[in-house]
Amino acid sequence: MAGRGRASRAGCSLVLLGVLAGCGGHPAPDTAAADVQRVLDRRATAVLDRDEAAYRATEGPSGSVTEFRRLRAVPLAAWAYHLTDLRRSGDRATADAELRYRVEGYDRAPVTVARTLRLVHDDGRWRVASDVPARKAGQQLWEQGAVTAVRGAHSLVLGVGQSGERLRAYAALADRAVPAVSEAWGTDWAGHVVVLVPKSLDGMAGLLGASASGYRGIAAVTTGEAGGSAKAPADRIIVNPEAYGVLGDLGKQVVLTHETTHVATRAHTTAATPLWLSEGYADWVGYRGSGRTPAQAAPELRRAVLDGHPPAALPADGDFGFTGDAARLARAYEGGWMACRLIADRWGEVRLNDFYRAVGDHGKRAGAVEGALRDVLRTTPEKFTEQWRTYLRTQLG
Repeated sequence: MAGRGRASRAGCSLVLLGVLAGCGGHPAPDTAAADVQRVLDRRATAVLDRDEAAYRATEGPSGSVTEFRRLRAVPLAAWAYHLTDLRRSGDRATADAELRYRVEGYDRAPVTVARTLRLVHDDGRWRVASDVPARKAGQQLWEQGAVTAVRGAHSLVLGVGQSGERLRAYAALADRAVPAVSEAWGTDWAGHVVVLVPKSLDGMAGLLGASASGYRGIAAVTTGEAGGSAKAPADRIIVNPEAYGVLGDLGKQVVLTHETTHVATRAHTTAATPLWLSEGYADWVGYRGSGRTPAQAAPELRRAVLDGHPPAALPADGDFGFTGDAARLARAYEGGWMACRLIADRWGEVRLNDFYRAVGDHGKRAGAVEGALRDVLRTTPEKFTEQWRTYLRTQLG
């Protein structure tokens, strides 16, 4: 049978788009979907109003207000559920929903996350028994523990299992990163960031809905899909406190500035943008003004050049995989950074920004880099690659 739903062996019925199709062939109205949506609406209103009694009224007998209380530290401007599917079996149901929320003062567009809710029909109404991430979806920070919030001049840092002093240190780094990014990229972005600091690497992986093993040596990542419009999705910088904690002061600043650059450039980062450009540009902004030389900032690539094995081509997207060879990953980041550094040195920083925007605004990968090289830098892929290889030898040899 076409459509979404699940047949009941006992009653051979199917809840589909608010209609109960019985064995007699004539559909009878079923209000379950509409009733569940109303419960979710009341639940969302209770969250926004900080009304614990109203929230508790949407909970089933085994429900808990723990996560509701943890949310109090998060300044919310919007919180809403959109029911996408409902599978009912008697007095129980499983709902798929999209949770959309915005942090007040920081999000231009909502964060959208997939949730799975289990409900029970109790005393004539539906109540929520559980509200958890959908399969393969990440957790939300407040699901991992009590949230502490620290506001900076250009940042909001939300942490679990972290001291206020440590979170204020993150805010100070983010507050330096934001103006540094605006100075390099321009001011056509939100001009502030939200940083999430979980308790551990496992917490970071939980927020990403991924395996911890793939992020063990990664200090931070930025969420959010490619935008390509003025309404880029709400980004979050997620820190791995274990890897980040072993960095020196400069390393910590470079990482936060790198990730903030991804937030700023999101609207112009699309499927057309190769990773060597998006990651290389973020590193270029991160190191800009730091005084770090190529030999200091690109040790793996320098080793390859000195060993007589310089790369023959710009890094491919596959070279940036977190689960691969660590040296290969380092060379990929360093190679992208050196390519962006070359453009800034040879053509100027304005042209580098124009090149980045031109590639992303192309919309699709085929022809994007080639077109931007031609129109912005007046060169070809072959000439640029050779210039880049020469630049590696002169800067790192």
